[in-house]
Amino acid sequence: MRAVVLVGGFGTRLRPLTTSTPKPMLPVGHRPMIEVVVDQLARGGVTDVVLALGFAPGPFREGFPDGFCAGLPLTYAVEPEPLDTAGAVRFAAEFAEIDDTFLVVNGDILSDVDVAALVGFHRRHGAEATLHLTSVADPSSFGVVVVDPASGRVERFVEKPAPGTAPSNLINAGLYVFEPSVLGRIPSGRKVSVERETFPAMVADGTLFGLATDDYWLDTGQPHLYIQANLDSAAGVRRHEHCRPIGVGATVAADAVLDASVVGNGATVGAGVRLERSVLLPGAVVEDAAHLVDSV
Repeated sequence: MRAVVLVGGFGTRLRPLTTSTPKPMLPVGHRPMIEVVVDQLARGGVTDVVLALGFAPGPFREGFPDGFCAGLPLTYAVEPEPLDTAGAVRFAAEFAEIDDTFLVVNGDILSDVDVAALVGFHRRHGAEATLHLTSVADPSSFGVVVVDPASGRVERFVEKPAPGTAPSNLINAGLYVFEPSVLGRIPSGRKVSVERETFPAMVADGTLFGLATDDYWLDTGQPHLYIQANLDSAAGVRRHEHCRPIGVGATVAADAVLDASVVGNGATVGAGVRLERSVLLPGAVVEDAAHLVDSV
């Protein structure tokens, strides 16, 4: 089983953290987020990964100089121009010559879903594509899905409905199982949104299915959620992910107070410092007597 991981976004909501570092290369639990994502795919039976990039792969190549991430070989598919979500999937899949059932995942989504179970559901239902779904309190920022409870067939897909108008609280959780035929639905030579064009077309044809689970799930695209991803790793909330609050080579003064915080590899925390719900990136320095709250 192969997987296309979408890592071509600019991470604008996390700037300046992403000014020079792609969002999937930011650390979660002292290792790059993309490694956490690929680790989850590997547990589900994925054997190699294609990174769908919208710009140069330099930071990824530097981060994984042997060409492997979480034990899986990497292929870099760099778009010649921005192609949006569906266009990126088609370009990456064709570049890597994928011709069998494959996975697509957003590179900034962290989840404990059983990937193998999702693939099994997809095959049992003879689906053309299957979406992993999760429920949220406010679905207006996501693709909202209505599923027939008996068959699992998707009846409606509404991308980012206005607040208060969502037909369901189930959302597209950013992990899909695709048959190669999906690629034929994506026009070439222009930007194509999988959420606004491809999925609605499959709904109309009755070939799109969805499986809802209540596993851990987090979209890391905003600063407070990126912080939460790190704190969850340190707190042992994840099923398979757990890290020490203080990274390798970090120096923390004896009287410093760490309240639900993560100190990155090689970081320095001075005397009298108090960290609350904060994350220090590798090599960061916090001077004596500083007090950080809800910060990166």
